Amino acid sequence: MHGWIILDKPLGLGSTQGVSAVKRALRDGGYGKFKIGHGGTLDPLATGVLPIAIGEATKLAGRMLDSDKIYDFTIRFGVQTDTLDGEGVEIARSDIRPTLAEVEAILPRFTGPIEQVPPAYSALKVDGQRAYDLARAGEEVVLASRSVTIRSLSPICHPRESGDPSPDGPAGNDGEELGPRFRGGDTSEGLDDALDSITLTAHVSKGTYIRSLARDIAHALGTVGTVTMLRRIRAGPFTLADAISLDKLAELGHGRALQEKLLPLRAGLDDIPALSLTPDQAGLLRQGRVLIGIAADDGLHFATSEDIPVALVEVLDREVRVVRGFNL
Repeated sequence: MHGWIILDKPLGLGSTQGVSAVKRALRDGGYGKFKIGHGGTLDPLATGVLPIAIGEATKLAGRMLDSDKIYDFTIRFGVQTDTLDGEGVEIARSDIRPTLAEVEAILPRFTGPIEQVPPAYSALKVDGQRAYDLARAGEEVVLASRSVTIRSLSPICHPRESGDPSPDGPAGNDGEELGPRFRGGDTSEGLDDALDSITLTAHVSKGTYIRSLARDIAHALGTVGTVTMLRRIRAGPFTLADAISLDKLAELGHGRALQEKLLPLRAGLDDIPALSLTPDQAGLLRQGRVLIGIAADDGLHFATSEDIPVALVEVLDREVRVVRGFNL
């Protein structure tokens, strides 16, 4: 059991609770004890892809934290809370509502390298304490801006003003009926209608706070906004197609069938080329030795021997050094 279980995290569950659920499923199935960790925190009010690393895959969890993510999120205009989501207390209100055309015109400002100030209610540390602990204690929290990259940002859909069901529009995660999808279609209709909210898709680098992005988009439109739906649809190489529900996780655990949904350790390195080694070469790497004269491109490689993972290695000038070794 060395690999990845991908959860479709439900609303209200914390990332550490997701880890506990996998531990419980392993215990219920009699699989034994394994080191377990998650590949990127997901807020309790967010849903979607939560990679859980098991066994030797935990050595790759740090790479998952550094990977890009893709989110769908809904901004409700006119209200801003202290947490920038539905959990907080209202701190600002505005009667201004943007149009779709105005939203589309502003999005290029938030695409590419940008600076953003993280939310006060975040897990970042200030003088050794979590920012959210200080904020909940009523202290003023001032966080420095950080550089992040928004690789793409586009509208998906917006609520129908009439409230009538749309035959081709999906229902939103907050229960709202959503209008037709704009991506790849005609967006001319409704461009001048005032929007109470809009749903966007963002492909972002590590360290990006979607709540801050939503806040800043609303401010740029001359209003305020709060995130009412946040769903992670991709984390590194993992997508919702790989994910299972908590109920399915429990069912597989009780049926001792977790291996059916266990993705191999290699799945967390799908962007890394493989490097096949002989048993002797693998033995040298496991001893911490450097391999010399290996014909491979410079950069990271996933080293295997007879299909058994050996290590994440770095090749430089035909020399191979271990970055992360696997105990398999």
